Amino acid sequence: MEIEKIYCDLPILETERLILRKITLDDAEDMFLYGSNEEVSKYVTWNTHKTLSDTKEFIGFVLNKYENSQVAPWGIEYKENGKLIGTIDFVWLQPNHKIAEIGYVISQDYWGIGLTTEAAKEVIKFGFEKMDLVRIQARCFVENIGSARVMEKTGMSFEGIIRKGMFVKEKHQDLKMYSILEEDF
Repeated sequence: MEIEKIYCDLPILETERLILRKITLDDAEDMFLYGSNEEVSKYVTWNTHKTLSDTKEFIGFVLNKYENSQVAPWGIEYKENGKLIGTIDFVWLQPNHKIAEIGYVISQDYWGIGLTTEAAKEVIKFGFEKMDLVRIQARCFVENIGSARVMEKTGMSFEGIIRKGMFVKEKHQDLKMYSILEEDF
């Protein structure tokens, strides 16, 4: 698996209701809408966006990753209105071991209608079919019930709690670990 070949031109993935595509500067306002929401940023590793400049800085970081053929997120576009409503990507990748970790965030306006699960299933499928992965995992803060539910609905199995597994937002967080193997997919 050559990551550069995949990420030199991040492929567009499509589901029934979503288009997973590269993020552009034109997405800044849509991204700021959810990135500035404290409920959305509560369970992620990044801080709440305070200004549109915070969002544009993040987009610049992502564009640099695209330019350098590095692992970078897909923007989640909702087909019904053409809005960018979140991102999804492999936040951690070990190509030599054929293992990756998926991460995602979605606007609160779109919680509870299965869109995150729909996007995650498509990225998992891509990981197994195009990236030759054998294991895809995901972690969430113990109290993030919604994210745990997404992992379960994608077919991932709960593996346990990683106690104090990450230092985020000034404290150590306990994390739930889930995974799916290629043969389970």
